[in-house]
Amino acid sequence: MLADRYELTGDFDSVQAWFEEHGLTDGLPIVPPTEERVTAMLAAIGAPGERSLGTMLPAANDATLEKLAANAVMAGCRPLHFAVVVAAVRALLEPAFNLYGVQATTHPVAPLVVVHGPIAREIGMNGGAGVFGPGYLANSAIGRAIRLILMNVGGAYPGERDRATQGSPAKYAYAITENVAESPWPEFHASRGFDANENAVTVFGGEATHNINDHESNSPTRLLEIVADVMRGLGHNTWYLTQSGRNDCAVVFSPEHAALIAADGWTRADVQRYLFQHAVRPVRDLRKGGMWGMRDWPAWMNAQADDDEATFPCVRDADSIVILVAGGAGKHSSVIPGFGASHFVTVGIEPQNA
Repeated sequence: MLADRYELTGDFDSVQAWFEEHGLTDGLPIVPPTEERVTAMLAAIGAPGERSLGTMLPAANDATLEKLAANAVMAGCRPLHFAVVVAAVRALLEPAFNLYGVQATTHPVAPLVVVHGPIAREIGMNGGAGVFGPGYLANSAIGRAIRLILMNVGGAYPGERDRATQGSPAKYAYAITENVAESPWPEFHASRGFDANENAVTVFGGEATHNINDHESNSPTRLLEIVADVMRGLGHNTWYLTQSGRNDCAVVFSPEHAALIAADGWTRADVQRYLFQHAVRPVRDLRKGGMWGMRDWPAWMNAQADDDEATFPCVRDADSIVILVAGGAGKHSSVIPGFGASHFVTVGIEPQNA
């Protein structure tokens, strides 16, 4: 199904007012999605507008390429960004991501989009200083396009189908790439079976970033103990939703922190294993609150639920910890706690994505 057509007349302000009145914006001005602009967006991937990527929940609307293109235009995307937007939507629609849960929960989760491969540099994405902040068109426009699509195609409007209690600034624009030039490890998609020169997108359902300020550690284990301490915060969903196998957590190391770890020969897999073993808490802590009464645990964990001294990890396994390297100078890194009922998905970016 193609997108609806409307003929609007008047000046810029009146067009903006129409989109606002019809609930089609994120609260900020949009670029009018004219036929010409939408056609140019579709031409960039050489695919017909009526082609659908699937049904987008919770509204159960058809996610056609034309609808995606219209929202990408509204967000300020250039045609060269559209292949990334389409690939990200394909990943969001994978069952493992659980888009319905991400869209409709009271939790402040938002899809983080991570772009991998040469395309990230070609379209000008920022993986360096201020990576999660403003100032770069590709990051801002791609992240915003995903949010507009989730609202206008998926129907996740705040207070309606999007039931987030407080929401999150990550729900405006949440798209980054890694700092490949300063990372001691291959890009993340290489750990998911892709070649380093292939283009790919990872979507991760997470909270906004939680800062790790560590200017003192002089060894991998000292630094990683600080990281593990942030990961094991009692307020995270992941403690209580282990049965689903989707309780991921992401750690975004700054280049300086990553270099300290890698200097001793640690690989990405080593970091994952260490954090899995040390981001743990005893049952007596987990019983204090959180989602104790709603926990979804596998049998081996439930069998120890009455043992106050039993210790459990905050994620199901080491592979559920996503390790990225991004940012500029300075000894600050980030933990991004996951939603708890969504698993990260990595898909390839092709010139024609449908």
